[in-house]
Amino acid sequence: MNDFDDWKTRAAQLRLRNNALIDGLPHEASDGTRLQVINPANGQLLASVVACGEQDVDLAVLSARKAFEQGPWARMAPAERKAVLLRLSQLMLAHREELALLDSLSMGKPVMDAWNIDVPGAAHVFAWYGESLDKLYDQVAPSATNVLATITRVPLGVIAAVVPWNFPLDMAAWKLAPALAAGNSVVLKPAEQSPFSALRLAELALEAGLPPGVLNVVPGLGEQAGRALGLHPDVDALVFTGSTEVGKYFMQYSAQSNLKQVWLECGGKSPNLVFADCQDLDLAAQKAAFGIFFNQGEVCSANSRLLVQRSIHDEFVERLIEQAQRWQPGNPLDPSSRAGAIVDTRQTARIMRYIEQAQAEGARLVCGGRQLSFEGSSNFIEPTIFTHVTPAMQLAREEVFGPVLAISAFEDEEQAIAMANDHIYGLAASLWTDDLNRAHRVARRLNAGTVSVNTVDALDVTVPFGGGKQSGFGRDLSLHSFDKYTQLKTTWIQLRS
Repeated sequence: MNDFDDWKTRAAQLRLRNNALIDGLPHEASDGTRLQVINPANGQLLASVVACGEQDVDLAVLSARKAFEQGPWARMAPAERKAVLLRLSQLMLAHREELALLDSLSMGKPVMDAWNIDVPGAAHVFAWYGESLDKLYDQVAPSATNVLATITRVPLGVIAAVVPWNFPLDMAAWKLAPALAAGNSVVLKPAEQSPFSALRLAELALEAGLPPGVLNVVPGLGEQAGRALGLHPDVDALVFTGSTEVGKYFMQYSAQSNLKQVWLECGGKSPNLVFADCQDLDLAAQKAAFGIFFNQGEVCSANSRLLVQRSIHDEFVERLIEQAQRWQPGNPLDPSSRAGAIVDTRQTARIMRYIEQAQAEGARLVCGGRQLSFEGSSNFIEPTIFTHVTPAMQLAREEVFGPVLAISAFEDEEQAIAMANDHIYGLAASLWTDDLNRAHRVARRLNAGTVSVNTVDALDVTVPFGGGKQSGFGRDLSLHSFDKYTQLKTTWIQLRS
């Protein structure tokens, strides 16, 4: 694979799209506004990108509505839509280096993570939904002999998708693939920090044969473009991944406008429970480090609360500190870097405030805790571990969204479950045990959309992802994702004798 110099050379040669894409064509903001997108790893300007406002969103929604009502996509045979999505998947792999660089440069993730995980994962999602869509069957109700009653799934119409900056390409794929497969048109708003891969993806979709207007991309601020989508009376459903705070705004926007469906995947504070009967503590420590330090901890389902049985607590913490040293941040374009830069200065400052607050509240800092600088940027934070974290501390209650781990000790199974469930979030959880009975018992009682046993943050396109409580509702991935992008229609045919 490419070395450090290769990646730097390719990054310097990269073309960054900086206009919105509406009705298949580049689009300037109606008021001429643009956003400055900064490389968090060096503080340099990447590009000045169009910042869409309400008028631009109106144009995008109008284009999507026209494409849905008049264009061929929604009426296209499933096998034809499948062919387009499969071509798109192949084009993404053909442009793998470009897409990996677009996400790495804009949000700071290691380029090798984008190359090895994000881009092939996103391409696989499009291929999987493409393969799935012509294998879904509708139903015939068990009605009287003089009645034919069918139950069919039909596309909703215009979908607004608002995605975050931590996995720009992946989160777009999670929303777009099932929405497009079902026959909808989509208006996609990428995060203002990371718009480039979404814009390039839309171009590749056109090249794959997606008709103009079926996918429109409107970069911009959440307070403007996001709000306009949430309040738009001609958007049939809005899907969102991001903070719980913003998710609540979208619920309000729906109530204030047309009661559009809103599907939310929001914050998390996922617990990772390690029991004393776990035989492979080295593996558990390795995975615990991965669960919080991967992607600089900027993961909604990150295992940010580690609950360890007291009899093995000290031993396990020592193993974990050793593992944490392998996650020191570095230049995202260096293939040897396992962690990169925090997305921007605001998020970096926010994480450092949590670290300072944890120390002020009496948590014990046993690893990391420092902000680092490279190449003129201070958006780097050491992998950080706190012990003696009590449930009342801010570090245990709030989502940090950074490489900061809170460790607490528990005495027995009942206390572990109570501590894990004592939270407003319910996205994911992990547990480590070699007792099969305990694995089943505890997994059933943990309030989480996904419970990973003897691993962390288990994920695959074949299984649903999402949570409960203030982590939101609805599911990404798997066939269950189609529930968000379709509605059931009953057709009752009275037969004459």
